[in-house]
Amino acid sequence: MESVSETAERFRAAVEKRDLSALEDLFTEDIRLYSPVKFRPFEGRPMVLGLFGVLLRVFEDLRYVGHFDGATETGADGTPAAASVLPFRATVDGKEIHGIDMLHFDESGRIKEFTVMVRPQSAVHTLGQAVLTGLQADGLA
Repeated sequence: MESVSETAERFRAAVEKRDLSALEDLFTEDIRLYSPVKFRPFEGRPMVLGLFGVLLRVFEDLRYVGHFDGATETGADGTPAAASVLPFRATVDGKEIHGIDMLHFDESGRIKEFTVMVRPQSAVHTLGQAVLTGLQADGLA
């Protein structure tokens, strides 16, 4: 079992390399992803991996700019869980986005919940449109 910090760094490296296959082992089978552009979470490894396939195409010059470890309640059932927060910067359709990825881990160190927060609001709208278009193109929406 690796530490949550090691899992977070493996996640970061996979995203920055745009290596979708490396993400699969980091996610639990029943992962939930809470998005800033959708009220209900994306659920299950196949759907979340599909979403990441879209995100890795949509985000231009994605780079993580920090890493914080701690704990927080999960959204699914409110239980405390180890967590890492990874602040990032990216561009989508010419708009600069500032955001954070908050990773919640299970007991074995795998990512069981994923929360994305993005600002400013105009970037959230642009991101939502780009993701929806990508999900439709991939037959996921």
